[in-house]
Amino acid sequence: MKLAIMQPYFLPYIGYFHLLRSVDVMVLYDNIKYTKKGWINRNRILQNNKEALVTLPLKNDSDHLDVCQRRLAENFDRAKMLQQFHAAYLQAPFFPETWPLVQNILTCDKTNLFDFLHHSIVAICAHLGLQTKILVSSSIAINHELKGEKKVLALCQQLKAEHYINTIGGQHLYSKAEFLDQKIKLNFIRSKPIEYAQFGNDFIAWLSIIDVMMFNGRENIMSHLIDEFELI
Repeated sequence: MKLAIMQPYFLPYIGYFHLLRSVDVMVLYDNIKYTKKGWINRNRILQNNKEALVTLPLKNDSDHLDVCQRRLAENFDRAKMLQQFHAAYLQAPFFPETWPLVQNILTCDKTNLFDFLHHSIVAICAHLGLQTKILVSSSIAINHELKGEKKVLALCQQLKAEHYINTIGGQHLYSKAEFLDQKIKLNFIRSKPIEYAQFGNDFIAWLSIIDVMMFNGRENIMSHLIDEFELI
């Protein structure tokens, strides 16, 4: 069984779904510390031919809380964010196909940050037809006080994974020899450059998966773009 483990991100870029495509099971960390200025509650879209940041506002709280302990701000204006997406992509070729998904995600009434993100990732996978099984880290019976590589190995062993695939940024964190000692193959995934038409202007790479879906039909994504990665 091939396994990946990731933080939950808000409408992540296509590389996140390359990782999902490459494995049988993805574990989403819910009991991991929330980090500011990452991609947990924000991403980039195309707006007026420029990249624009969209951010889920969070309730003010301790910086030491886990993702599953954070909540969306009470004043989060879902309608306003929907309007931002609507204005940005109304003229995109696959807007009619993608818009119901955006509505489903942004009108979700969950106020727990992890639950909201989990719902969105599952919904995107269903929309694309990605059948990777998604598990929540806290539901897996390991010692959750473990950190880093030891925690990853514990999850691999508990789930009986034979092959662990990590993002390319983990090359300096994880040792192939250490994993092989546990009879687990380790690879890192690297997304290949992807380019597609965006209203005929200069291409802006690695925007949210919503951008990919607004300009590419599901058939093209699943037959071509979703496999634009390599394992090293």
